[in-house]
Amino acid sequence: MGRRRQADISRSIHRALLREPEHERKTSLLSGLIAFFAIWKIRLVRISAELFRELRNNVWEINENDYRASFLDPIQPVGDLGFSGSTFFRTENSNLLIKSLPRYSEYSFFRDDFLHPYYDYMQENRDSLLVRITDFLGSQHPAIGTILKCTPSHHVIMENILHDRPRDPNSDRWETYDLKPVSYFYPERDLLPNQLTPKDATSKLFDIFKDKIRITKDQHRELRRTIESDLAFLQSMNAVDYSLFLVRYPADGTPPKSVGRGNSWRQGVLSADGQWRYRLVLLDFFWAKHKLQAQAMTGMIQTFNVIGRQGPMSITTTAEEYREKFMRMVDSIIELKD
Repeated sequence: MGRRRQADISRSIHRALLREPEHERKTSLLSGLIAFFAIWKIRLVRISAELFRELRNNVWEINENDYRASFLDPIQPVGDLGFSGSTFFRTENSNLLIKSLPRYSEYSFFRDDFLHPYYDYMQENRDSLLVRITDFLGSQHPAIGTILKCTPSHHVIMENILHDRPRDPNSDRWETYDLKPVSYFYPERDLLPNQLTPKDATSKLFDIFKDKIRITKDQHRELRRTIESDLAFLQSMNAVDYSLFLVRYPADGTPPKSVGRGNSWRQGVLSADGQWRYRLVLLDFFWAKHKLQAQAMTGMIQTFNVIGRQGPMSITTTAEEYREKFMRMVDSIIELKD
């Protein structure tokens, strides 16, 4: 059943990305009725297609023919990752990732609140480390599958900074870390005994980088300036629970490369000791404090803390506090070398 579900979702995404937005046809009453009874294979359309085309072509300098070519082959399922219930796919050439947004609070925040400020910010900050989102898909009609939450109704297409890993002979030596401040209260980690919590579940919470990013003072100055700007923007959008995705791979392996407009932290910054290259992006900025689900979670945790006294979760803290703790986390994993 799971394999059939993934295949149908994959085909729906694939068809939406191969259709040009201007060729979207109006649906008849009969076809709308048929679409309503879909469980997994729902009809998806591109949302704000021209806005994303502008970002791809004129801001990130992604060749449109190359971009379309990424979707000529069927997309490949990566799996259900994390506690959010998101489903992930990648293109055959590994240049792009597709992530589902199953929660209304997430896709409505991205669509209604975040999208246009994100567009403006990326135009003014072309070297931003916010992950590049290149397309946004949503269901054209209500469907039983989305109403019953069998199938995600919205998906984002984004860059994959691991795009060249499959072609590296030393791909098994690449390391990835999904980093968040660890001082928050995480029920899956802090309430359940270790013997009752499967390791593959707790491992999806976040990673811990036990080494240091060894860079020069000039590299650190550039990195800190960029991240501080990005975090200020995320705070202005009331976003929390985002993460820093760190990639580390041997310096003698794949040469620096990026898809579209390059910058040092997407291509691979050489460590000060010459041993590693690092890549960084900021991910998962879809959880906003002012959305109804976040407010409900905050109230529930505050009630629990009258007894439990565990402190805030990363999804119930304030945007300002999360930004401050996030920046301290970034500083804690950096070691400066002359």
